Amino acid sequence: MHNEISLQLKRRIFTLMMCFLVLLMTMCVRLGYVQIVEGEKLQVLAEEQQTRDRTISPTRGNIYDRNLNILAKSASVATIGVVHAQVQDPDRVAKVLSEHLEMDYDKVYKKVTKRVAFERIATKVDKAIADEIRALNLPGVKVDEDSKRYYPFNTLASQTIGFVGKDNQGIIGLEVKYDAYLKGTPGKILMETNGKGQRREEEVEVRVNPTNGNHLVTTLDLTLQQYAEQAIEKAVEMKGAKRGAIIMMDPQNGEIYALAVKPDFNLNEPFTINNEEVANSWELFTEAEKQNYLNQMWRNFTINDTYEPGSTFKVFTSAMGLEEGVVDETSTFTCTGSTTVAGRVIKCWRSPRSHGAETFVQGVQNSCNPVFIEVASRIGASKFYDYMVKFGFKSKTNIDLPGEAVGILHSKEKIGPVELATMSFGQSFQITPMQLLSAAAAAVNGGYKVTPHCGKEVIDEEGNVVTTFDFGKGEQIISAQTSERLKKILESVVSEGGGHKAYIPGYHIGGKTATSQKLPRGSGKYTASFMSFAPADNPKIMTLVIIDEPKGTYYGGAIAGPVMKEVLANALPYLGIQPDYTQEELQQEEVQSITVPDFRNLLIKEAKQQAEESGVEIDIQGEGEQVISQFPLPGESINKTTKIILYTQ
Repeated sequence: MHNEISLQLKRRIFTLMMCFLVLLMTMCVRLGYVQIVEGEKLQVLAEEQQTRDRTISPTRGNIYDRNLNILAKSASVATIGVVHAQVQDPDRVAKVLSEHLEMDYDKVYKKVTKRVAFERIATKVDKAIADEIRALNLPGVKVDEDSKRYYPFNTLASQTIGFVGKDNQGIIGLEVKYDAYLKGTPGKILMETNGKGQRREEEVEVRVNPTNGNHLVTTLDLTLQQYAEQAIEKAVEMKGAKRGAIIMMDPQNGEIYALAVKPDFNLNEPFTINNEEVANSWELFTEAEKQNYLNQMWRNFTINDTYEPGSTFKVFTSAMGLEEGVVDETSTFTCTGSTTVAGRVIKCWRSPRSHGAETFVQGVQNSCNPVFIEVASRIGASKFYDYMVKFGFKSKTNIDLPGEAVGILHSKEKIGPVELATMSFGQSFQITPMQLLSAAAAAVNGGYKVTPHCGKEVIDEEGNVVTTFDFGKGEQIISAQTSERLKKILESVVSEGGGHKAYIPGYHIGGKTATSQKLPRGSGKYTASFMSFAPADNPKIMTLVIIDEPKGTYYGGAIAGPVMKEVLANALPYLGIQPDYTQEELQQEEVQSITVPDFRNLLIKEAKQQAEESGVEIDIQGEGEQVISQFPLPGESINKTTKIILYTQ
């Protein structure tokens, strides 16, 4: 009996010990799981429960032109917010903030009394106002540093530079393309709280500093951009055109000097409508209609839209014919005013008149459609299409701007005799203006493709280069010999042919005009354009002028030619390209050179008076009242059509 009780007791003790051991092991496993597996997660949750954090926005990096002129920068502002648990007098806080921030009291009060850890009342608050609020030392009110994007030149290169949203994140243009380099990393202000969310007075706020963004140096040139903007704005206004653009690029490497699109918009107020009529009826628009209009206003049509290039495309038909050996400079043709292809009559632009007998060079100068139809026929549809692909008309240029469109071409199998004929002079397919410029660069730079681009390098706060963008050279499309021959032919187009309105004495300029009839045919709407390069023997600048839907005269040579001349007359001397006059040119009164007057240290009023007396044109840069420097320098000899740039302070 005694042994039996003792045995039962031992069993119970053993069972109890085993249960205790199992419980202990379970607790150890659970503790290990919590510490090891979920430790990091629980620590984060604990910190969130015991702390309140506020974001410190980093300062977004600047955007510079190639000469380090600031195109976009960030100014110091502030974010005003409240920690609900720390607000002692919601009514007073709401009253003070609404008065200082010029906000509706009821809206502010609703935010102040909202039961959340931290509520933002206003962002992008002027620093002076923020300092006034900070000085009041209102319990629960937090004033944290922030930054606001600022564009010193307002509308300059608006579709190219782009802008940022409320969170300082890029929306369009270079701002979004290089956002990763510019934006930086946000910081935080951490504050320990008790169970009620109130700050623990014995603990100080912990600050985690933000990392500011790096700076983007672009290939854009402020002066050339301003030249381009002034010229195209004047042309669009004078011709009552729908829109216009000028692109200036180095054809040797694809660096874009200027990209001006009109109409434009103010980068500092990107949601302000640029059309008075639309602005007056803005509230009648649906939200979808409003967004669509804004998207159109921000749109860079030189990249985002396609068009029929018209006669500027004859540059590439010429390049193909020379490369394939189906034509040379002395090849002869006869223009009767039209030609028949597969039973369809295709007219020359000069019809019912004709160009008669002409060489190939004269055909290019005359922009004679039958000549190019014949050249394309000799090349054949298959090779012609292959060249179009090589020149990049079926692919993106890979420019460093968002939203690039791609050309719309016939499929190779569907190119019959008529399609080939119309393609030879730039109809029945569509490309972007940037595709045209990129391909034209290859035609005159020795034959190799380049990638148009605006980004040059990224630098840090001390000016050290962090990243250099290398866009390199692409494949060889035509031979260097063909490129040399083509440059000479295109130079004769400006000196003797349809591009003569862009002729500038002393300068060797090559180019091609175009007048493209828009779809549907017969709409009476045209696109006038002019592509040029200079100096013709060794191009350093290539320019494309496009004027979309001009009223009245619409021929490319007639209306885009003078715009091209105005741009190049200023750009070429600025780039250090000196005129080289022939004896005949020197004898012309038009090219009599003048000596640059000294405008330095003059007041603007005095400078204008001296310019008028000297018979020179000036371009005043800046908002200052006095001239501090000029280009060209005093005493230099220039063509009297060249503008003198005056910089003020």
